[in-house]
Amino acid sequence: MNLIRDTYFRFQVLVHEVAKFGVVGLIGFVVQLGVQNALHSGAKVGPIISLTVAYMIATVVTFTGNKYWAFKHRKGKGLRHETMVFVLLNVVGYGIQVGIVAIANYGLGYKDGLSYNIATVIGIGLATLFRLYAYRKFVFSDHQGDGGAEAGELASASAR
Repeated sequence: MNLIRDTYFRFQVLVHEVAKFGVVGLIGFVVQLGVQNALHSGAKVGPIISLTVAYMIATVVTFTGNKYWAFKHRKGKGLRHETMVFVLLNVVGYGIQVGIVAIANYGLGYKDGLSYNIATVIGIGLATLFRLYAYRKFVFSDHQGDGGAEAGELASASAR
């Protein structure tokens, strides 16, 4: 039992961050797919433009959730720095997503709605793995480096 408790305390901050990041990501996922499908299927906007508009809206939603909930305990380098790095990293995430959708739609010729959504979900999944690492490392990090906030919180958690 001590091994389980000690392991939990050791990874407590990571577990909580990943869980909260997942909830924020799920909300962003619903926002993106909702807007994207409304534009693409409903308004007959092209696949890449639909994805782009939806991605920008979802980025605002996820930045707010990550900044003020998932990573709120991290001191960071200020709102301006975090916003600029967040946007830059989301451009990379966008590139991953749009690349998968473009390959499916234009490269492989899968133009139906189901294929479009499958490609979007695959792109979101790959981009999410990238973003989780990048947000923790570069956006919502501590002034002392990535782990400064974790180390302090883990020390207080293990003192309980």
